[in-house]
Amino acid sequence: MIKKSRPLNDRDFYLLEILAETIYLCISMKHLVIIGMVVPEPGSTAAGIRMMQLVEVFREWNYRITLLTSAQPTAFSADISAVQIQLNDSAFDEQIRQLNPDAVLFDRYVSEEQFGWRVAENCPEAVRILDTEDLHFLREARRKAFSEGREATPEDLSDDIFIREIASILRSDLSLIISEFEYHLLISNFKISEKILFYLPFVSEYPDHSFRKFTERNHFISIGNFRHEPNWKTVLELKKIWPSIRYQLPDAEMHIYGAYISDKVFQLHNEKEGFVIKGRAGNVAELFEKYRVLLAPIPFGAGLKGKLWESMMYGLPNVTSSMGAEGMHFENLWNGFIEDHPAQFVDKAVLLYTHEKIWNSAQHNGFQILENKFRKLYFVPLFRAFLDDISQKLRQHRTENYLGRLLSHQSMNATKYMSRWIEEKNRRK
Repeated sequence: MIKKSRPLNDRDFYLLEILAETIYLCISMKHLVIIGMVVPEPGSTAAGIRMMQLVEVFREWNYRITLLTSAQPTAFSADISAVQIQLNDSAFDEQIRQLNPDAVLFDRYVSEEQFGWRVAENCPEAVRILDTEDLHFLREARRKAFSEGREATPEDLSDDIFIREIASILRSDLSLIISEFEYHLLISNFKISEKILFYLPFVSEYPDHSFRKFTERNHFISIGNFRHEPNWKTVLELKKIWPSIRYQLPDAEMHIYGAYISDKVFQLHNEKEGFVIKGRAGNVAELFEKYRVLLAPIPFGAGLKGKLWESMMYGLPNVTSSMGAEGMHFENLWNGFIEDHPAQFVDKAVLLYTHEKIWNSAQHNGFQILENKFRKLYFVPLFRAFLDDISQKLRQHRTENYLGRLLSHQSMNATKYMSRWIEEKNRRK
């Protein structure tokens, strides 16, 4: 006996619509594989914030995301599932073939060195993206010059790290550059094609303006990941200038926060002087609301400074160096002051701490900078259009990148054969 089917009602059509949408999403979902030297720690490092922003963007674009890493997650790692991989191991080849990604994102140039050639051989249709984080060769050149008590020169940029990082940029289909300064440096000084570069800074929604008032805040704050040498040098600079600030503001204290604080940092702790080492920060948004001024006399570095971007996000004016503000200020605006001379840095720190009107103006400047320099609704659509264009014309894109083709040629690919040699050596042990 054949059972008659009933007519479809509104609920049936609703369920069918949901089913059809689900099937469409499953079919249309693209796959991004991230290859990282670490599992991102957004609460510890600016690099962690950057990577998780990229993850969020790709998720909004309906990408499925897989993180491959040779590192172990920590208690402070982001909530992202990670698949373990081994360096110099051909097992990776089968892993990446099975994942069959549409795009692969390397978290820094050394990741691309290790795995870029394997991705190219096993997933030739995947777009290879390098997130430079900051230009490591620029940071190293400035570190070296600072340690020698001089300014960095163009000659400082032409070292082994420079050659390796530029080669990695050229081999990649697309490199993300976080700093406007570094973007123009690559194009103007090193003649890197704009077709393989995209300027993508930290991005933010329009910030909330409902923060604690000037009179509800106290003390100075500095923050940074102490595995990053510029943050250690910044604290040493603060230790030198703090007595001059304390002399004018005897009730104020300097509080130092940061991840992975070592014994040498804790040795600077002195409560009588008001120089207090606090340790790892908790919720940065809540923490920043308690303080009146952030101090960051950063002596060297590269990229964008996460602490300064966050200080704008959370309504905390700051005093920093020209190195700290590089690539971040908008026209003549800054959410505080930019000073390199120690005595002037002290004067501006005291001025910002004691004058409510100046402080309010600085906070407002920060909001203006975010809106004009880091607006998510501006950068993300441009990034997607740029990436889609490369994806659709990948063969042509690679053909036009002749230097990348040259560096990827087996006669130039020393990294590949070194990895093969190490793999064979390990296998015979």
